[in-house]
Amino acid sequence: MPLTLDTVPCRSDNYAFLIHDDASGATAVVDVPDAAPVLAALEARGWHLSDILITHHHGDHIDGVDALRAVTGAAVWGAAADQHRLPALDHSLAPGVAQHLLGETMTVIDVPGHTVGHIAYYFPKSALLFSGDSLMGLGCGRLFEGTPDQMWASLSHLAGLPDDVTVCSGHEYSQSNARFALSIDPNNAALQARATKIDRDRAAGKSTIPTELWLEKATNPFLRAADPSLKAALGLSNAADSAVFAQMRRMKDNF
Repeated sequence: MPLTLDTVPCRSDNYAFLIHDDASGATAVVDVPDAAPVLAALEARGWHLSDILITHHHGDHIDGVDALRAVTGAAVWGAAADQHRLPALDHSLAPGVAQHLLGETMTVIDVPGHTVGHIAYYFPKSALLFSGDSLMGLGCGRLFEGTPDQMWASLSHLAGLPDDVTVCSGHEYSQSNARFALSIDPNNAALQARATKIDRDRAAGKSTIPTELWLEKATNPFLRAADPSLKAALGLSNAADSAVFAQMRRMKDNF
């Protein structure tokens, strides 16, 4: 049986994600902006929290970790390379090393760019990717620490995962990301349809996260820096893919 996923809105635009293994009863959460919404979701589901997974050190992803651990006794997982600025870790993780969690094999993926210590969590059997602020709905995280080359490599790695993967990212930014994407890729029919659906869903108070990787590949400009039509639209037909990505990221920062 695949893992059960529950998306938990936190703060004004953050998400935490509960993942539950029906067979063992174990439950993990990915990122904890605040403890209270996660505890409320656990109580509503009747789940006991066993593990806390951290993608990166920013406060809007870890501020609730210690309070949640104090209540639940959950074990905390995070990047060994970033442990100096994370809550105390019970499991220090090295990218590329498979772990066993929730009855599945979990792969830890190094995704520097937004921060240099950012990691993502991939559960192949359940086709779930927890990408934090690396790959996002129709976007990617701002480059606070890493370089454009690092982020392009990170996104290219994630884009190589199977099309049916569900992408669980850390923020509800899809609507603003869609406006930017349309500004540089206005003739993309799949993007037009997605933007219309996002506007409709947000007007109805619905979340647009998680998304599907196949849809990100078709509509997210930050995964399409190698696309000849997008390069041409930007006047960068002869530029390296990473340079095209860097130009789009600069444009988005000033959009």
